[in-house]
Amino acid sequence: IKALRKHYEFEAQMPDKETLRKKLLGAWTGRAVGCLLGKPLEGIRSDELIPFLKETNNFPMHRYVLSTDITDETLKKYKFSFENKPYGDTVDGMPVDDDTNYVVLSQKIVEEYGRSFESANVAKAWLKYQSIYSYFTAERIAYINFINCIEPPASAMYKNVCREWIGAQIRGDYFGYICPGKPEESAKMAYTDARISHVKNGIYGEMFVSAMISCAAVTEDIEAIIFGGLAQIPHTSRLYEAVMKIYEMYKSGASIEECFEYIHSQYDEHTSHGWCHVISNAMIVVAGLLYGEGDFGKSICIAVNMAFDTDCNGATVGSILGMRGGIDCIDDCWKKPVNNKIHTSIFGVGTVDIEKAVEKTMEHIEN
Repeated sequence: IKALRKHYEFEAQMPDKETLRKKLLGAWTGRAVGCLLGKPLEGIRSDELIPFLKETNNFPMHRYVLSTDITDETLKKYKFSFENKPYGDTVDGMPVDDDTNYVVLSQKIVEEYGRSFESANVAKAWLKYQSIYSYFTAERIAYINFINCIEPPASAMYKNVCREWIGAQIRGDYFGYICPGKPEESAKMAYTDARISHVKNGIYGEMFVSAMISCAAVTEDIEAIIFGGLAQIPHTSRLYEAVMKIYEMYKSGASIEECFEYIHSQYDEHTSHGWCHVISNAMIVVAGLLYGEGDFGKSICIAVNMAFDTDCNGATVGSILGMRGGIDCIDDCWKKPVNNKIHTSIFGVGTVDIEKAVEKTMEHIEN
């Protein structure tokens, strides 16, 4: 991987301690906010998502989906089930979700094993802290492999048809949090984490996101953040090529609608493989960053509006931009439902106070 990277330099400015604390609070909160925005819509396809948003006066998306958007007519009209979902006006804190569980779990791993943790440590933590039902797709297969004494990296390959899906891409945030301005170091941690359940582009996705978050701590330049992330993965990879295509479309003046159509032409959201692949969703993350032009709310809404894995992509964009702009870039209307709380299914952890998680993150940066 190192031999196939394309070097990229950008002007970076390391924030002071208090500014970094605000950035971390923005990153943790932004991940929860973006995840909550997409969570009620996870699994919906665009042929139902777009009409639903238009009918509820939320297209282009600009707010949370609310319980008041769901009527008896809605429940009968759509194949997608809108019942018993966590809506922006019904939650108190970020509900349990794998996207946010992984950030908390990564913090536990670093706390127990240090910054030089190994893949075997991650596998052990998975078995120790969560049940199999907290894991999905490639992660659940890897979990079963651990139980059957198949260790990393073989655990990522044996009978694992999901090994280049999005699962690892949603797990790299914390390594970016604790490596501000050190994208190579964050990418190395992400690689160590990803290889227990993924291969090739599945691994690169986590490295890419983790490195972008690391860069977002030291620059506000969106393009620098994206290229700083790309600089940590092989420039010969399909993921790199796909991200560059979105960037080139944006720079050439292609509209957001044209970008949407292109992504949907490359990956079929009606198949599990297309809907959950790392590349289709990475393209959406990058589109959200570019077309959102640095506006937190606009960017997470674009990511969710494009369908595919809505909560994962909203969470990743929210995490990156929360780090970039700090907690002050997130309007109160987004923060209020999260209420500084992340509910988890991690054994012995339960509900996490975000501000306390930030303080622990600061400790992991310094040690």
